[in-house]
Amino acid sequence: MAMATEWSAVMFAACAAGVAYAYLGYPALIAALSRLFGRPPVAPRVPDDDLPRIVLVVAAHDEEEVIEARVRNALDQDYPPGRLTVLVASDGSTDRTAEIVRRFADRGVLLIDDPVRRGKAGALNRAIAAVDADVAILTDANTHFAPDAARNLARWFVDPKVGAVCGRLILQDPRTGRNVDGLYWKYENHLKRCEGRLGALLGANGAIYAIRRDAYVPIPDGLIVDDLVIPLLSRLRTGLAQVYDDGAVAFETTPPRLGSEFRRRCRIGAGDMQSLGTLWPLLDPRRGWIALAFASHKVLRWAGPFLLLGMAAVCLARRGDSPYRELLAAQAAFYALALATALAPAGPRVPRPLRLAAMFAGMNAALLVGFVRCLLGRQAAGWSRTERLGGAGEAS
Repeated sequence: MAMATEWSAVMFAACAAGVAYAYLGYPALIAALSRLFGRPPVAPRVPDDDLPRIVLVVAAHDEEEVIEARVRNALDQDYPPGRLTVLVASDGSTDRTAEIVRRFADRGVLLIDDPVRRGKAGALNRAIAAVDADVAILTDANTHFAPDAARNLARWFVDPKVGAVCGRLILQDPRTGRNVDGLYWKYENHLKRCEGRLGALLGANGAIYAIRRDAYVPIPDGLIVDDLVIPLLSRLRTGLAQVYDDGAVAFETTPPRLGSEFRRRCRIGAGDMQSLGTLWPLLDPRRGWIALAFASHKVLRWAGPFLLLGMAAVCLARRGDSPYRELLAAQAAFYALALATALAPAGPRVPRPLRLAAMFAGMNAALLVGFVRCLLGRQAAGWSRTERLGGAGEAS
């Protein structure tokens, strides 16, 4: 009995420590390390004649409601004439997406209209191979760029040591257009800045990132999380650096309620597990800071659902004993509040602690569902638009 009690305590403590480190300990550690050993990248000043030729690639599936606005926004970028090409890769769209894009042919907008839906990875492979450019900027159909976003991304590539650049995504309220970056989103952007100072940036944001075209490594058509794998696979193959530029800004609307993102997060969870088969070499300690970042920020966080299940299993098995009885009740109350918040209809502003609880629980639940789908081979590579107010969607 004493031995069982001891092992229960060790197992619960280990699982709780893993979760605490992933979400609290690692951010504190990487912030300290970036201050001690990091160096913030300095953006170069580049005259127009030296800016690279870029192709702005929009992967789209059934985006008739937003594609015209996206193309116009891309054409309005402050970039030297003749050095920016806009290309829309329609992946098996069954609506008017391709028809709308063709209206811009006289302004140089290119269209790849694949009648067969193959997935976002395949659409990006075909798009990047089709255009002669120095840099590819990858984005989504529901994203809008600030006027100088393309210029800010492209300027970094005058340095031959830079292979990829990640921009900053700002979340907006779909009703008012106000910035509604939540605490969690600010937390994620803070991690990107810290990791970027150490040369350990992990992937990018699918809404706004750029990659040197000759450093692009074609990815399997069935790959799901392109914005994670493309920059990191390029780094593994070429050794070129990744940079985070929070001056390269994109905007995207938030979903009308917390629960509407769950399906997309399940898909990303499946993609995270899938990506380990490609990105596991990043765990080699000889790779330095990026090995620490990948293990802590990605792999350990992906293990979060199993750590949380381990905590619940210990408490359930020892539910007749204190303090496990109280800990089990606390966990049940936490998840009940999180679920109620996620299912609440759109309306009055939800208190921040409840939103964080719902986001944390929902993210881990989606990871778990995604991992199961990946193991069972039930997660398709094709992506679907996430419901937004005002018709905007997300293709991540």
